[in-house]
Amino acid sequence: MKGFLEDANYSIGLLDEGATLADVIDNCIYEHTHTGKKAFYVGDLGKLVRNNMQWQNVMAPIKPFYPVKCNSTPGVLEILGTLGVGFACSSKSEMALVQDLGISPENIIYTNPCKQASQIKYAAKAGINIMTCDNDIELKKISRNHPNAKLLLHIATEDITADEEMNMKFGTTLKNCRHLMECAKELGVQIVGVKFHVSGSCKDLQTYIHALSDARCVFDMAEEFGFKMNMLDIGGGFTGSELQLEEVNHVIRPLLDVYFPKESGVNVIAEPGCYYVSSAFTLAVNVIAKKTVEYDKLLPSGVEQTRNDDEPVFTYYINDGVYGSFASKLSEKLNTIPEVHKKYKEDEPLFASSLWGPSCDELDQIVENCLLPELSVGDWLIFDNMGSGTLGEQSTFNDYQRPLIYYMMSFSDWDEMQDAGIASDTLMKNFFFVPSCIQLSPEERFSTAA
Repeated sequence: MKGFLEDANYSIGLLDEGATLADVIDNCIYEHTHTGKKAFYVGDLGKLVRNNMQWQNVMAPIKPFYPVKCNSTPGVLEILGTLGVGFACSSKSEMALVQDLGISPENIIYTNPCKQASQIKYAAKAGINIMTCDNDIELKKISRNHPNAKLLLHIATEDITADEEMNMKFGTTLKNCRHLMECAKELGVQIVGVKFHVSGSCKDLQTYIHALSDARCVFDMAEEFGFKMNMLDIGGGFTGSELQLEEVNHVIRPLLDVYFPKESGVNVIAEPGCYYVSSAFTLAVNVIAKKTVEYDKLLPSGVEQTRNDDEPVFTYYINDGVYGSFASKLSEKLNTIPEVHKKYKEDEPLFASSLWGPSCDELDQIVENCLLPELSVGDWLIFDNMGSGTLGEQSTFNDYQRPLIYYMMSFSDWDEMQDAGIASDTLMKNFFFVPSCIQLSPEERFSTAA
């Protein structure tokens, strides 16, 4: 049932109708309280199945290519591969992971904007031909190392928000696309399409309108050079919200019908990453240390100042941090808030608190300020929406131990896969039954049926 991230031998618990993911978390905490209190994940792989159904209902025929860097755990990759999702890889290791699942090269694209020559050669050897490019230096590097490459010109979008002004941006301008096509023509490199990306934090859906218009201009430009373009990649930025998905579809669908109608032969793809996995994983962490500190920071915005000088302010240290599951906190805001696992009274006082990782490094701050009941060492905190950007390659800083992963799926989601004819024999061997009764011993609770 449990295994480190690099361990491909994993199991998926099938939940009886009477069992819930909350029960699974309770059981895991009970087990870990008696065996070492390690951080752990519970992954609802059925959420991937439901998200894929939602994608097909709203976005079809746009084919999803899942960015492996979002979450490269074996359960996620195998479920998505079984669902027929393509994969967007940014490194040799990611390409190898996907190939080990038997995914055909046609369903893999190499999307790293700054590729190593050795990894381009690996892609060439593996038959992975579709890759992105946004400058002439990268174009020349590809031409030297992958003669059969088929390029998607990555064009820039105007979606910079206040939070993203300092982020590294990729993508070329329309003016430079002409220069790149001239270079590609001289080098004998094929250009087969266009890619753009609109970030999930972009609130102006007009950005899609501008991006699609620019993409159409690049397609028209390509005709002048004799390139036969047949692919449009509208990137990622899909948050997982059905409302956001429908809003994006409402904006892009009429333009796709005009600019890239079905008879044009252009295949439209996208790269939904967070969309698939963010809400599918829950992280449980344990409080390993605690101290009382001076109150020198304001309470969270929107909370009235009601404390007096006699009220304590707590700093808690937990057994996971920015050098592990909260790595994305170094570059973006945390999109989840901690939930206390233990039961406490509704009128129990709440105290200003901060959460830190175990490294004792000044960067290892997870939550700057929040309101929590007073916790004790050994208490557990739960973080939802932890499936994206948390389960890839992780640091070995300070002997960091990777959390265990408990994969689960409901019988109804499993039935959906079987009814759709996509439950392979290889996948089926990883499943075992989890009874609705939660009073079993840890050995009974998480042992794989023979």
